[in-house]
Amino acid sequence: MRGPAYPGMARRTVLGALAGWAAAAPLAGAASAPAVLSAPALMSPKALGAATLAVTRAGQRLVAVGERGTVLLSDDHGASWKQAPVPVQTTLTTVRFADDKTGWAAGHLGVILRSDDAGASWHKQLDGLQAAALMLQAAQATGDDKAIANAQRWVEEGADKPFFDLEFIDAQRGFAVGAYGQMFATADGGKTWASVAQRLPNPKSLHLYGLRAHGQTLLIAGEQGLLLRSTDGGLSFSALASPYKGSFFGLLHTAGDVWVAYGLRGTAYRSLDAGTQWKQLDTGLPMAVGAGTALPKGGFVLMGQAGDVLLGRDEAAALQRTPAREPVPVSGVAIAADGSLVLASLRGMRRLPAPSVN
Repeated sequence: MRGPAYPGMARRTVLGALAGWAAAAPLAGAASAPAVLSAPALMSPKALGAATLAVTRAGQRLVAVGERGTVLLSDDHGASWKQAPVPVQTTLTTVRFADDKTGWAAGHLGVILRSDDAGASWHKQLDGLQAAALMLQAAQATGDDKAIANAQRWVEEGADKPFFDLEFIDAQRGFAVGAYGQMFATADGGKTWASVAQRLPNPKSLHLYGLRAHGQTLLIAGEQGLLLRSTDGGLSFSALASPYKGSFFGLLHTAGDVWVAYGLRGTAYRSLDAGTQWKQLDTGLPMAVGAGTALPKGGFVLMGQAGDVLLGRDEAAALQRTPAREPVPVSGVAIAADGSLVLASLRGMRRLPAPSVN
């Protein structure tokens, strides 16, 4: 295998088959399940200072996820937080909500969790052992000997492949992407998942770090400048010409229909045509851009690895930079209901005043 599945950003380094899986006999050579897949996350006051890797909105509520299965909730715009019970102790790297109540979190060991109550409780829908079995099933359906051998190797290696990002078109249709080119899709809210990596023009099995959708258009960003696009809701993908050969860590889409890809060495590019053409944004940062989010009324926020805030307008290539008040390794960002900027970091949650683009 290649080197580490994680980019340089610190947040990445902390780190019908489903229904019948539990009752079925183990596959030949299948690895055993790590104990953390069935052990609930520890409920502790220390969780409030845990390393958090992602944060998002569920209606008015903020939901953050991080190390050892930590899920934190805030109902006062990030001023205070409380821990939610979680059925696993695996590190969670990403969290997305399709509406005010229905959301998913995913992360290490191939875990995908679902919540139907705005993050107050969670149940496991997928783990890495099940994911490997589904990959083998998909490979066998193609009859491709190379794909079958690769999938069998995943089964033998066990639940060691993380997911890095999630996206849901609606409460039923969603996708998860991660290490070594893995991609899974659901059309029933996660009751069942299917491996769809075979749809991707990714012959090197490059890691997939970012995924965003708008309507029927999906963009994927990843290792070595990889950019992929679907215009049919994820049924098929084509490779895009990339303006950058380093890793992209994430994507965002703004209210003004602007796409932004960001990653290593202060890299950020924007596209006005869903990825066909890209123009570089001058971040002025020597370190990675590790998180970003769209602003409610247009524009976007990018976060430098050390906490620098970069504000962008849809119609302009220039970025407005605010140096970090407190140098912290930022790993996720969301806009609270009151407009505040809420940061997930390796030193816990942070809250900044509402951003204003000049």
